[in-house]
Amino acid sequence: MINLEFHGAARTTTGSLHLVEANGLRLLLDCGLRQGRRKESFELNRRLPVDPAGIDAVILSHAHVDHSGNLPSLARRGFGGRVIATPATADLCGPMLRDGAHIQESDVKFVNKRRAANGQAPFEPLYTAADAEAILGRFRPLPPGETADLGDGVSVTLHTAGHILGAAVVQLDVRQRDGRTRRLVFSGDLGQSGQPFLKPPAVPEGADVLLIESTYADRDHPPEADVRGRLKGFVEDIQQQRAKLIVPAFAVGRTQQILYFLNELIEQKRIPPTPVYVDSPLAAEATSLYAKHRECYNDDARGLLRRGDDPLAFPGLRFTASAEESKALNARPGPMIVVAASGMCEAGRVLHHLQHGLGDPRNIVLIVGFQAEHTLGRRLVEHASPVKVFGQEVEVRARVHTINALSAHADRTGLMKWFDAVKAAGRLSRAFAVHGEERQVEAMAGMLRAHGAPRVDAPAPGTRVEDV
Repeated sequence: MINLEFHGAARTTTGSLHLVEANGLRLLLDCGLRQGRRKESFELNRRLPVDPAGIDAVILSHAHVDHSGNLPSLARRGFGGRVIATPATADLCGPMLRDGAHIQESDVKFVNKRRAANGQAPFEPLYTAADAEAILGRFRPLPPGETADLGDGVSVTLHTAGHILGAAVVQLDVRQRDGRTRRLVFSGDLGQSGQPFLKPPAVPEGADVLLIESTYADRDHPPEADVRGRLKGFVEDIQQQRAKLIVPAFAVGRTQQILYFLNELIEQKRIPPTPVYVDSPLAAEATSLYAKHRECYNDDARGLLRRGDDPLAFPGLRFTASAEESKALNARPGPMIVVAASGMCEAGRVLHHLQHGLGDPRNIVLIVGFQAEHTLGRRLVEHASPVKVFGQEVEVRARVHTINALSAHADRTGLMKWFDAVKAAGRLSRAFAVHGEERQVEAMAGMLRAHGAPRVDAPAPGTRVEDV
């Protein structure tokens, strides 16, 4: 028997966390951070909806913080099980969770100074560096295509998802009392076919129960050629204006995509040489891990490497290490491209660049990924002005543009092509649309029904479904 509880990334896109009860085992699919309104997100992240001591294992789809970022809270509260992830995801989670712990401790230290001045009791950080190290010690890498026995007739197999390095589709096989096996498949975040570097999403051999992401279920992405053309135009613009192109980007995945396209444009001499600064120690470490895990690369990327062309290295590319180097960029004149985390503009060094750069109409802020509700990135996409950065209002005079074709998520066509391939095995009985805002999960539910899914739900947070 399989029971499900949906606690995160249900009618929203952040805080991915789903509980699976199978043959007495209690398993978590992901344990991500909620992002959005600061105070609300902080409280939601602190209130874990499950007892960590009662969880047998976490199956992690990938390393992005909205899927992995709250794992140290499990260790802090008594989790003693395994975290199963692909080798690349396990490697990426090292720097990402350590970085997250540093942010948690630094943010609380800053807030507590204010609270002390107002005579208020101090906050505790969501988790600490020690909690991050504790959870990292519980990772058990599982290569794609291999199967691990979880006990009690339950096994897990991970398949390539093509979203970021190491991202996986999760397959759980549960042996029933009658001897038959019931299969649950969790898509995680599915990648867009044809993106740089990575193999396309793999298709498990059928599913009885499917949890499928819905991030872009209501639209298709522009063609990839649009990326090159628009990126070329933005670089030419800042060259003429002697200005800055500020790109908030996830340290893992999106940063490497941007470098790939810039490298291509430079090699083809379609843009003039321009200083490119990757202003994120985490992105620098993640980029080195992309070089390590070339088993995740597609044929095109492997071909480049065989020809001696490293797609993540080109003249003018620099990685800034120290905070002093980062701050010095604010005083340096353009033209330059600054790629900095975080991707939704909620933390990290990109905030300093936005604080200094948003007021200059010559500058361009280029949004290249999905922006969740109530984030600074979403407010910029919606052309709000002024916006708050570090608690201070900043007028947005810089030009804000988006390139949706850079998304690492499958679009409507890609999602349904993958779904049809899974459904073709003829065993699907239930499907759940997750990881999407209200409009997107409703669009996904409608498409699933139109494509022959026999029973479809778009669960709200806290929904429990028994005997699926």
